[in-house]
Amino acid sequence: MSTTAATTTTGGPAATAKALPGAWALGLSRGALEIKQFVRQRDSMVFTFAFPVVFLALFASIFRDSVENTGITASQLYAAGMIAAGIMSTSFQSLGISIAVERDEKVLRRLRGTPMPPAAYFLGKVWMVLATGLAETAILLLVGSTLFGLDLPTSAAKWLTFGWIFVLGLTGCALLGIAVSSLPKSGKSASSVVVLPFLILQFVSGVFIPVNAIPNWLLNIGALFPLKWMCQGLRGVFLPESAAVLEQTGSWEYGKVALVLGAWVVGGLVLCLLTFTWKNRRDG
Repeated sequence: MSTTAATTTTGGPAATAKALPGAWALGLSRGALEIKQFVRQRDSMVFTFAFPVVFLALFASIFRDSVENTGITASQLYAAGMIAAGIMSTSFQSLGISIAVERDEKVLRRLRGTPMPPAAYFLGKVWMVLATGLAETAILLLVGSTLFGLDLPTSAAKWLTFGWIFVLGLTGCALLGIAVSSLPKSGKSASSVVVLPFLILQFVSGVFIPVNAIPNWLLNIGALFPLKWMCQGLRGVFLPESAAVLEQTGSWEYGKVALVLGAWVVGGLVLCLLTFTWKNRRDG
């Protein structure tokens, strides 16, 4: 009788289990924590946001001439491409490095030993990437439109196109970053392992060099990854139709952009499931 009363008073194990928050609520809390940690790491935050802006300022200031038969300037061309690079910087590069460091410092191992559902950890990363991606994009749009003549869309259809390219591109790059985080042998080598391929992709995807100046074989390599398609889609959003002649096929190919980015969302998820580990390789 007393045991029953005590169980009723305290709620018992079943009531305690019901009281635990779900993965979604924990993911929101984890996301808020991730954002706070990101903001408190001032040097990392400044570097993450400044990297695309500095490169945009350099290239758009050096190359300002009009691009023949397109009705645009080289500055506008670079501004559109750097927005795509900024999205990939805050997702692929940020997660690839930060998760590798957390794994090396055994943060992931400790989190795995807590009652927190694994999904909550990844939801937290998603919220952090979404917040930083939106902030980075807003900064690049402000710089591009005020300093380098980038024309913001005036129709709802263009903004809708921008929205789905942003969501699919950010998601695909984030999943790719989570998968790549398993490649570095230690947290110290994470920057080299992640930044080098990202830098190469920017050169072969039309960020630093116009696509009509890149050899087709290099463009075909870049076409295997999401950055090239984000650049192409966002150029279609922010540049006039006359600028489509610069593309490899002479059009924006929105259907193919959606198909490739969607495939990277699915493929990135599969890669994460196959490669992600909570422990460093040397920990067994």
